[in-house]
Amino acid sequence: MTAVSHEVDLLIVGAGPTGLFAAYYAGFRGLSVAVVDALPEPGGQVTAMYPEKMIFDVAGFPEVRGRDLVAALVKQAGQYDPGYLLGRPATGMSDVDGGLLVEVGGGEAVRAGAVLVTAGIGEFTPRPLPAGGDWVGRGVVHFIPELSVHSGHDVVVVGGGDSAFDWALALHPVARSVTLVHRRTRFRAHQGLVSKVEDLGVPLITPAEVAEIRGDDTGVREVEIELGEGQRRVLPAQTVVAALGFTADLGPIEEWGLALEKRAILVDSAMRTSRSRVYAAGDVAAYPGKVKLIATGFGEAATAVNNIAVELNPDAHLFPGHSSNMG
Repeated sequence: MTAVSHEVDLLIVGAGPTGLFAAYYAGFRGLSVAVVDALPEPGGQVTAMYPEKMIFDVAGFPEVRGRDLVAALVKQAGQYDPGYLLGRPATGMSDVDGGLLVEVGGGEAVRAGAVLVTAGIGEFTPRPLPAGGDWVGRGVVHFIPELSVHSGHDVVVVGGGDSAFDWALALHPVARSVTLVHRRTRFRAHQGLVSKVEDLGVPLITPAEVAEIRGDDTGVREVEIELGEGQRRVLPAQTVVAALGFTADLGPIEEWGLALEKRAILVDSAMRTSRSRVYAAGDVAAYPGKVKLIATGFGEAATAVNNIAVELNPDAHLFPGHSSNMG
C-alpha cells in the first residue's frame, strides 16, 4: 500500500483558477487543504496556454492578464497555507475509513475527508504541426509563457482559431513581424478577433500549409509554405507558433467510478458527483445549462466547498456568512 504523505480535510485535484479559488474558500471555511496537479506550476490551462493573454470575463476586472490572475489567486489562497503537490498527477483513488485515499505521482498518497475535482479539460496534448516535429523547442512552440522571449523575431502563426489570432495580437507589439498562415480561407476564430488582427496589418495567408521548416543549430530560420497549384513562398521566421488546438482527456480520473458525460463529470446542484465525498467544479463539471467560464467555476467552487464543509461536519452551517464580515 502506498504510504500516506499528507492528511487533509480536502484534496483539490487541479490547480487552475477554480481549484485555487476553492483552496482559498476551503481555508476560509476552516478546512485543511492540499492541491495536486500534473503541471509543475499553479494556474492550469491559463499558465500553460495563455499566461500573457488578457481575460475579459472575470467579475470586477475590465481585463486581467492570465499570469496576473493566477498570481492573485495564489496570493489569496496563501492566506490559509494550502499544501501544493505540483508536477504529480492524481492516479488511483480508494475508500478508507472516514474518507478517501488518493495516490499521486512519486509514490505518495493523500488521505482526505473529501475530494474536489477541478481538473478543467483534463490532460491536454497539443496537436502537432506535421512539418515541425524536429523543430519543437528550437523555434516551433505551442504555447508562449513569456512574450519577451520572441522580441525582435519574425513570427509565423499557424492556425485559424481564436488561439492563433490571440497569439498574433499578443506578439505583434514585440515581434519584428507576424504572419498568420491557415490552410482554409475561412477562420474558426471570432470575427471580432480576425478584424483586430487585420486592422494591425498582419498578413493572413490562405489557403496555405507549412511545407518545410529550415534552420541551423541555433534554431528555425525560415518557413516554406505551399500555396496550391505548385506555388511556394518562403517566409523568414525564428518563431513558429503551432496553434492547431489540442486533444484532452481526464486520464486516470476516468477510472474513479464517477458518472461521466462527454469527458466531463456529472454533478448535482451541490456539485456532488455520483461517488460519495467526491465533488467537481469548473470546466470538468457537467449539468444541464452549464456555461464554461472562469467566472462560473468560481461560483461552483464556493458551492462545492460549502457543501463539503457540512458533509465533513454536520454541525457546520451551509452558509458561512459573508467574508466581508470577517475583517
